Amino acid sequence: MSRPGAGTGHQERAAPTLTAICGPMFSGKSSELIRRLRSAAEAGVAVRAIKPRLDTRYADGEIVTHAGERLTAVSVATALEIELAAGDAELIGMDEAHFFGAGLTAVCVRLIGQGRSAVVAGLERDHRGEAFEPFPHLLCEADEVIKLTCPCSVCGGPSVHSQRMVASDARIVVGGAEAYEPRCRRCFGT
Repeated sequence: MSRPGAGTGHQERAAPTLTAICGPMFSGKSSELIRRLRSAAEAGVAVRAIKPRLDTRYADGEIVTHAGERLTAVSVATALEIELAAGDAELIGMDEAHFFGAGLTAVCVRLIGQGRSAVVAGLERDHRGEAFEPFPHLLCEADEVIKLTCPCSVCGGPSVHSQRMVASDARIVVGGAEAYEPRCRRCFGT
């Protein structure tokens, strides 16, 4: 059985997909997001990188990894601004998804409904080890889920948590190595 358009010179677009990349701090989420966006751009796909305006750690107009890798990005204040910021991109990559909250899932579903693909990276657990929105619902909508780990800063085992090292009760504290350490289940909270 042949596909519609097969053999006619008409190239079909791939079905839109939603990919969720999650894991603790320092596990390589932003690096994987950047790698996927660059790879798609090299293949001729129109891409747009988006980051939360709240993420002021390294640069305003770029996604920057802890290792210093950089990709130009549009900074937005809320999940609702993402659709406008995406312009005519076919693939939209969003970093630090947990900064956008629960509203990001509906935005991603709308993008998929428009025939676009999305790659979302962020923490699925907060510093208390509790589910971090939008991930509980985003993971249900995702076509692909990539859960990354890195060595626990205490024992070297696979980390799944981000241990906050500064005193604050706030759910979101923007920071890097000065504020967080990756921890395995056994070492988390110690």
